[in-house]
Amino acid sequence: MPKRPYHDVLINECEEPLVEIPLDEFAVETPHPYQKLGAPYGQHSPYFIRESVVKKITKAQEYLQNQYPGWKIQIFDAYRPVAVQQFMVDFSFAQAVTAKNLVETELSEIQRQEIWSEVYKIWAAPSLDMQTPPPHSTGAAVDITLVDATGKPIDMGSPIDEMSDRSLPDYYLNHSHPQASIYHANRQILRRAMYKAGFCRNPGEWWHFSYGDQMWAWLYNLANPENPVEACYGRLL
Repeated sequence: MPKRPYHDVLINECEEPLVEIPLDEFAVETPHPYQKLGAPYGQHSPYFIRESVVKKITKAQEYLQNQYPGWKIQIFDAYRPVAVQQFMVDFSFAQAVTAKNLVETELSEIQRQEIWSEVYKIWAAPSLDMQTPPPHSTGAAVDITLVDATGKPIDMGSPIDEMSDRSLPDYYLNHSHPQASIYHANRQILRRAMYKAGFCRNPGEWWHFSYGDQMWAWLYNLANPENPVEACYGRLL
């Protein structure tokens, strides 16, 4: 399992509780995409997150609606126990094997490592080490997109969780695709709203934003080296 650069950030857990996201205030995919697959969420639904993160995503939506009346943030995923992270990593590996018309039991070691490398470009390792928690397992990260005033999804040029370079936030910047400028502009609308509320975006995923976890602190510190911070959210059991 790969170690990420942000895993070197210290965690000073603040003990803030998980709270339920007020789904009536946001757009939401129902049923939840991972629950449909059988992911083991246990006592919490996928739509829980840290208390301060709920407040910040509400502020992000307020900013969004000031610019685009009626638009909403659509919550795709939020708190994710490590068991769910493991489930989705394994599911994504199996999907990748099938997409390549391969059979898992017949994979060479090189093929296996190449596919795992693809998986871990998108998915954090399902680590049980308290010093290297998956971002979603801290209750600090959200996977989101946007819908317009009619509830129609805003086209971002690729679906959430796609294991390809199209997931990179700036993939469509200066791209030759005829809709590239629209896709990039839409991603920037999402980014601006979330950054206004204090979030940072995963450098490899246009849809993943967090506040208070190791990734957030690492990105914040890169931009503000004179005033470094620690992560305030660690893994929840």
